[in-house]
Amino acid sequence: MTNGKYAGQILKKQRLAARWKDHEFNRRMLGLNVKADPLGGAPQARGIVLEKVGVEAKQPNSAIRKCVRIQLIKNGKQVSAFCPGDGAINFIDEHDEVTVERIGGRMGGAMGDIPGVRFKVIAVNNVPLTQMVIGRTEKPRR
Repeated sequence: MTNGKYAGQILKKQRLAARWKDHEFNRRMLGLNVKADPLGGAPQARGIVLEKVGVEAKQPNSAIRKCVRIQLIKNGKQVSAFCPGDGAINFIDEHDEVTVERIGGRMGGAMGDIPGVRFKVIAVNNVPLTQMVIGRTEKPRR
Protein backbone atom coordinates (compact mmCIF):
# COMPACT_ATOMS: atom_id res chain seq x y z
CA MET A 1 0.00 0.00 0.00
CA THR A 2 1.10 3.52 -0.67
CA ASN A 3 1.36 6.20 2.00
CA GLY A 4 3.00 9.05 0.14
CA LYS A 5 1.90 12.49 -0.92
CA TYR A 6 -0.71 11.31 -3.49
CA ALA A 7 -1.71 8.10 -1.67
CA GLY A 8 -5.45 8.87 -1.71
CA GLN A 9 -5.53 9.16 -5.49
CA ILE A 10 -3.66 5.87 -5.98
CA LEU A 11 -5.77 3.99 -3.42
CA LYS A 12 -8.96 5.25 -5.07
CA LYS A 13 -7.75 4.08 -8.50
CA GLN A 14 -6.78 0.64 -7.15
CA ARG A 15 -10.14 0.23 -5.39
CA LEU A 16 -12.05 1.03 -8.58
CA ALA A 17 -9.98 -1.49 -10.56
CA ALA A 18 -10.64 -4.14 -7.90
CA ARG A 19 -14.39 -3.50 -7.89
CA TRP A 20 -14.71 -4.26 -11.61
CA LYS A 21 -13.41 -7.77 -10.91
CA ASP A 22 -16.48 -8.37 -8.71
CA HIS A 23 -19.07 -10.25 -10.81
CA GLU A 24 -22.15 -8.68 -9.21
CA PHE A 25 -20.75 -5.13 -9.36
CA ASN A 26 -19.87 -5.65 -13.04
CA ARG A 27 -23.37 -6.86 -13.97
CA ARG A 28 -25.02 -4.06 -11.99
CA MET A 29 -22.90 -1.29 -13.52
CA LEU A 30 -23.31 -2.54 -17.10
CA GLY A 31 -27.06 -3.10 -16.59
CA LEU A 32 -26.85 -6.68 -17.83
CA ASN A 33 -29.77 -7.93 -15.73
CA VAL A 34 -32.09 -5.35 -17.29
CA LYS A 35 -30.76 -5.98 -20.81
CA ALA A 36 -31.31 -9.75 -20.51
CA ASP A 37 -34.79 -9.33 -19.00
CA PRO A 38 -37.60 -9.55 -21.60
CA LEU A 39 -39.69 -7.07 -19.57
CA GLY A 40 -36.76 -4.63 -19.45
CA GLY A 41 -36.90 -4.17 -15.68
CA ALA A 42 -40.65 -3.39 -15.64
CA PRO A 43 -42.97 -5.26 -13.24
CA GLN A 44 -45.54 -6.06 -15.93
CA ALA A 45 -45.82 -6.02 -19.72
CA ARG A 46 -48.44 -6.44 -22.43
CA GLY A 47 -48.20 -8.85 -25.33
CA ILE A 48 -50.12 -10.50 -28.14
CA VAL A 49 -50.93 -14.21 -27.92
CA LEU A 50 -49.29 -16.19 -30.72
CA GLU A 51 -50.35 -19.72 -29.75
CA LYS A 52 -51.55 -21.91 -26.91
CA VAL A 53 -49.04 -24.52 -25.78
CA GLY A 54 -49.08 -27.36 -23.27
CA VAL A 55 -45.89 -27.72 -21.23
CA GLU A 56 -45.20 -31.06 -19.55
CA ALA A 57 -44.44 -30.86 -15.83
CA LYS A 58 -41.06 -31.95 -14.48
CA GLN A 59 -40.59 -35.25 -12.64
CA PRO A 60 -42.06 -36.62 -10.37
CA ASN A 61 -45.26 -34.78 -11.42
CA SER A 62 -47.23 -35.79 -14.48
CA ALA A 63 -49.41 -33.08 -15.99
CA ILE A 64 -49.71 -30.76 -18.94
CA ARG A 65 -49.50 -27.15 -17.76
CA LYS A 66 -51.51 -24.78 -19.94
CA CYS A 67 -49.35 -21.93 -21.23
CA VAL A 68 -49.45 -19.35 -24.01
CA ARG A 69 -46.66 -18.11 -26.24
CA ILE A 70 -46.78 -14.32 -26.45
CA GLN A 71 -44.92 -11.56 -28.26
CA LEU A 72 -44.27 -8.50 -26.13
CA ILE A 73 -45.44 -5.19 -27.56
CA LYS A 74 -42.61 -3.09 -26.08
CA ASN A 75 -39.68 -4.93 -27.70
CA GLY A 76 -41.01 -7.80 -29.83
CA LYS A 77 -39.45 -10.54 -27.68
CA GLN A 78 -41.31 -13.84 -27.44
CA VAL A 79 -41.91 -15.48 -24.04
CA SER A 80 -44.03 -18.28 -22.59
CA ALA A 81 -46.56 -17.41 -19.90
CA PHE A 82 -48.49 -19.74 -17.57
CA CYS A 83 -52.29 -19.44 -17.31
CA PRO A 84 -53.17 -19.91 -13.62
CA GLY A 85 -56.64 -21.17 -12.70
CA ASP A 86 -58.89 -24.08 -13.59
CA GLY A 87 -59.99 -23.65 -17.22
CA ALA A 88 -58.27 -20.28 -17.58
CA ILE A 89 -56.81 -21.24 -20.97
CA ASN A 90 -60.38 -21.28 -22.41
CA PHE A 91 -60.69 -17.51 -21.88
CA ILE A 92 -57.59 -16.80 -23.96
CA ASP A 93 -57.65 -16.89 -27.76
CA GLU A 94 -54.98 -16.19 -30.34
CA HIS A 95 -54.36 -12.49 -31.10
CA ASP A 96 -55.73 -11.47 -27.68
CA GLU A 97 -53.84 -8.82 -25.76
CA VAL A 98 -52.63 -10.16 -22.41
CA THR A 99 -50.83 -8.61 -19.45
CA VAL A 100 -48.04 -10.70 -17.90
CA GLU A 101 -45.92 -10.49 -14.77
CA ARG A 102 -43.12 -12.55 -13.25
CA ILE A 103 -44.16 -15.91 -11.83
CA GLY A 104 -41.93 -15.60 -8.74
CA GLY A 105 -39.33 -18.37 -9.09
CA ARG A 106 -35.88 -18.35 -7.50
CA MET A 107 -33.55 -15.68 -8.95
CA GLY A 108 -36.05 -14.82 -11.70
CA GLY A 109 -36.21 -18.40 -12.96
CA ALA A 110 -39.08 -20.81 -13.59
CA MET A 111 -41.53 -21.68 -10.81
CA GLY A 112 -42.21 -25.15 -9.47
CA ASP A 113 -42.53 -27.91 -12.05
CA ILE A 114 -43.03 -25.73 -15.14
CA PRO A 115 -39.72 -25.77 -17.05
CA GLY A 116 -38.73 -22.65 -18.98
CA VAL A 117 -41.82 -20.59 -18.10
CA ARG A 118 -40.98 -17.45 -16.12
CA PHE A 119 -44.18 -15.41 -16.50
CA LYS A 120 -47.90 -15.70 -15.76
CA VAL A 121 -50.95 -14.14 -17.39
CA ILE A 122 -52.89 -11.78 -15.11
CA ALA A 123 -55.29 -10.06 -17.53
CA VAL A 124 -56.83 -10.66 -20.96
CA ASN A 125 -57.98 -7.59 -22.93
CA ASN A 126 -57.62 -5.53 -19.70
CA VAL A 127 -59.97 -7.84 -17.74
CA PRO A 128 -58.42 -9.77 -14.81
CA LEU A 129 -58.11 -13.49 -15.56
CA THR A 130 -59.06 -14.46 -11.98
CA GLN A 131 -62.41 -12.62 -12.33
CA MET A 132 -63.18 -14.56 -15.53
CA VAL A 133 -62.24 -17.91 -13.95
CA ILE A 134 -64.62 -17.43 -11.00
CA GLY A 135 -67.35 -16.23 -13.37
CA ARG A 136 -67.68 -12.65 -12.13
CA THR A 137 -66.94 -10.95 -15.46
CA GLU A 138 -67.06 -11.95 -19.11
CA LYS A 139 -64.37 -11.47 -21.67
CA PRO A 140 -65.10 -8.41 -23.81
CA ARG A 141 -65.85 -9.01 -27.49
CA ARG A 142 -63.60 -7.10 -29.87
